[in-house]
Amino acid sequence: MSASSSVFDFVEEHGRTWHRYHEGKYMLPNDIPEQERLDLEHPESDVLGTDLSPIQPEYVPPNCRFEIDDAEDDWVFSHKFDYIHARYMTGAFHVSKFPDIFRMCYENTNPGGWVEFQDYYAKFQCVDNSLAGTALEMWNNCLLEGVKRMGKSGVSCAKYKSQMIDAGFVDVVEKKFALPGNPWAKGEDQKMLGSMQMENILDGIHGMSIGLFTKVLGMSVEEVELMLVDVRKDLRNTKIHFYYIV
Repeated sequence: MSASSSVFDFVEEHGRTWHRYHEGKYMLPNDIPEQERLDLEHPESDVLGTDLSPIQPEYVPPNCRFEIDDAEDDWVFSHKFDYIHARYMTGAFHVSKFPDIFRMCYENTNPGGWVEFQDYYAKFQCVDNSLAGTALEMWNNCLLEGVKRMGKSGVSCAKYKSQMIDAGFVDVVEKKFALPGNPWAKGEDQKMLGSMQMENILDGIHGMSIGLFTKVLGMSVEEVELMLVDVRKDLRNTKIHFYYIV
């Protein structure tokens, strides 16, 4: 698939860039800071990746290629796949589209193939009352409200298992893990995971917020930036015992 020049003409706002193809559909930026946050490698598979933005490296392994596409549109691939992987689709698809997404996954998977969705439940959880009344809780609520107003959901993964079964999949397994939001949890491994997730959120919080909160929630840029000052402080506060379900 060749790309028209217009898809490379990214939307520039608030010092960040967003995708032009199906503009406004995905809430996060596509610029270098966000790419570095999401950098992944696929060393041993024949990989076809799809994205709304043509932001992939110019030089990729010979077993890897990318196409500009919207997974919500009808799939028109010329062959079926042995393995379909999707990650962090929470907030990406309209809530009404998930049954169609899983149906298309089913229709495009070879017999005996495997479909895997890795995602997170975007509503923060807390082991005590330490999250209540914080700027971090307010930010999380704003995030969930923003994607809801876009017709999407931050907690869509709660229905993945039942929707996959409805689509025809068998042997569906759901695994849940607790991911600390910062290094508050006990144990070296948990602290390491919490530290990595804290840095992930700190790196991504501006991109997650600035477009969504201004365009959808009607906040000013100044209001968003002021909120994020306190949110960043809370993220680093290990007395706030919050976590994600992934």
